[in-house]
Amino acid sequence: MNRPINALLRQKSSVQLPSGKLLSGTVLRTARSMIDTSAKQRKMKLSRAEYKEIARWTEQLRPTRQCMKMLKERFPNHSQSTLLSIFSLEYQKRTKRTISRHHAPDVIESHYQRYLSEAKAHPTAPVLLELAIEVDLSPALMARIILDRFLQGLEGGVYSKTVLNSMLKEPSLIPDQVLANNVYQCTINDCCYGPLVDCIKHAIGQEHEVLLCDKLKERNLSFLDENQLRAMGYDKTPDIILEVPIAVEGHIVHWIESKASFGDDHSHRNYLNEQFWSYWNRFGPGLVIYWYGFIGELDCQRDRGILLKDCFPTDIVTLCHAAQQDRLPQEPE
Repeated sequence: MNRPINALLRQKSSVQLPSGKLLSGTVLRTARSMIDTSAKQRKMKLSRAEYKEIARWTEQLRPTRQCMKMLKERFPNHSQSTLLSIFSLEYQKRTKRTISRHHAPDVIESHYQRYLSEAKAHPTAPVLLELAIEVDLSPALMARIILDRFLQGLEGGVYSKTVLNSMLKEPSLIPDQVLANNVYQCTINDCCYGPLVDCIKHAIGQEHEVLLCDKLKERNLSFLDENQLRAMGYDKTPDIILEVPIAVEGHIVHWIESKASFGDDHSHRNYLNEQFWSYWNRFGPGLVIYWYGFIGELDCQRDRGILLKDCFPTDIVTLCHAAQQDRLPQEPE
């Protein structure tokens, strides 16, 4: 019997797949390990040339955990979380360019018939996962396409997206046991798409927001978080509004945004247009923390009021500290 994907949240050991491969399982442990790794590892902020070198190398990889191990071995001086975030960004760009051809009706039917043939011949093998890797499609997206085609072939033939999503999250709901096993294998092997990855990303984002709040409390800085701001009627807010502004590296900061990801050109440009400049217009200058690093050349808006960091700043100057500095007696000339 397949376990629900949500059950992996509580899992402490490895998952034994029908193919005999062992894969680590728990969302919470994965989120924690990525945060701990990012704090301990070396290189977070990259030059654009360094980023492009990594991005070019990812073109040959598939979104599997085995490929992530290869990426880490190729770039040992970069943190695992940074490399995974970069690969995820690049793979999503690749998927957007190619996904339409996998949704063509004749291609879907070809994938489905091939799955049926190989699953019949090898009912315990991860045939759907192997097919996804062969055609360079995310295993989780392949599972969605094949499951949707399977549901269309059942009596009645019309299933809502809610039913489809429920089955992807909990494969034991799928009425065909072999397909359920294959969907499960695709989901837990995919490191870029699928319900398990969504849970991991959500957990990591929440953990970093908690980490940010803890750091602010350690410094005795008064702030309002996103939930408090929404309760006050704000619709679009950063993660933190400082009730008393601070200075970081000589720049005034009124708000802080936490991003548990790597900041590349594409994502940072979107964030600027959709979030950061609107925060600046409403609240003044602020700080963005890309916990998994960013392209160093993107930190070019400091004079306009948006500062980038890859960790919580250590050289914070508060209003009280500045006032004390002003009151210090001057040495006689």
